[in-house]
Amino acid sequence: MSTPEILTFGCRLNAFESEVMRAHAARAELGNAIIVNTCAVTGEAVRQARQAIRKAKRENADARIIVTGCAAQLKPEMFAEMAEVDSVIGNSEKMEPGTFAALATGGGGKILVDDIGSVRETAGHMIEGFGARTRAYVQIQNGCDHRCTFCIIPFARGRSRSVPAREVIAQIRTLVEGGTREVVLTGVDITAYGADLSGTLSLGGLTRKILKQVPGLARLRLSSIDSIEADADLFDAIAHEERLMPHLHLSVQAGDDMTLKRMKRRHSRADTIEFCEAVRALRPDMVFGADLIAGFPTETDDMFAQTLSIVEACGLTYLHVFPYSAREGTPAARMPQVKAGTIKARAARLRAEGTKALERHLLAQIGAEQPVLMETGARGRTPHFTPVTLRAPAHPGDIVRARLTGQAHGVLEGTALR
Repeated sequence: MSTPEILTFGCRLNAFESEVMRAHAARAELGNAIIVNTCAVTGEAVRQARQAIRKAKRENADARIIVTGCAAQLKPEMFAEMAEVDSVIGNSEKMEPGTFAALATGGGGKILVDDIGSVRETAGHMIEGFGARTRAYVQIQNGCDHRCTFCIIPFARGRSRSVPAREVIAQIRTLVEGGTREVVLTGVDITAYGADLSGTLSLGGLTRKILKQVPGLARLRLSSIDSIEADADLFDAIAHEERLMPHLHLSVQAGDDMTLKRMKRRHSRADTIEFCEAVRALRPDMVFGADLIAGFPTETDDMFAQTLSIVEACGLTYLHVFPYSAREGTPAARMPQVKAGTIKARAARLRAEGTKALERHLLAQIGAEQPVLMETGARGRTPHFTPVTLRAPAHPGDIVRARLTGQAHGVLEGTALR
């Protein structure tokens, strides 16, 4: 089977879907093709995808260029008009084997993008592994029913829909049997998991069910969560499931209540702080990452200061900082905009604060012993998802007990204990 090259932009869900496409395309014997799986979260993400398409065609003149992902779902005509592009397929179509069978035989037309809002189910798609199979992403949910004023993704992903638990567990079992040590549950809004299914299973309940029914899974992680949707089962899993890793990434976006209201978020500053405190009371070694937006429309210096200060108030360790990018069709794009230079400066200050927070975390780890899941012969990650370089090589997939001895450039250094 021939396997096309896939260029993946954006989130972990896209990374999972790229693996599904890789398998579909190989079975269809698609041949000499490059699939570009795009992101639409910011205007910069779209620009980077277009740039990558042009570069791919320059370097592979004979390859077919197939564009998909969120940006393609939202703007199929824009990509179809690019001279380099042969086909554009939507977010639903990219998950169907028949799409790639049609492309392999020259069918399907140049644009194959249907109304994503009409999709009501998300099937479990089986994959055998990710690269070296140390870590794999597993989709449990897709789409979003919320309408944050800055976000275009619900229009690219459709309504929230969950993968039935039996399909999630079957996928994880397959991965573990193939040697995967760590699984990351991913989706667009995973804390909404189960609301569209019969029964009462939530994200926390699914987490506990996975760990009970797949005892061979060494580590389980959650991708970005909306803390206001966390329920009692999730808190219970955090408190009692040691194989659920002590690292949560939070969809915070801002630390100022007026900004949060204008974003149409459902939490307040106090909610985020209280969540972090409650989780640390259950799991004292928990570390938090967060998405934060700099320069949201109408944001004043005082509002930004509140966002800056939430890094310390919550003890955040890993920041994903997004300079605000107006997305056509969203309410925020019609609000009074912050000047581009101000946005850039605020994003830089947030990133600098994030660098300091990460350094505090790294320094606090020196002298500790941690189990490190090796990703390469020399590099792995602690349960907190902190990268570690070991002096003596180990096998990828091994979990090595190591003493952490130093840090440099955002990476811990350690010595394996025998």
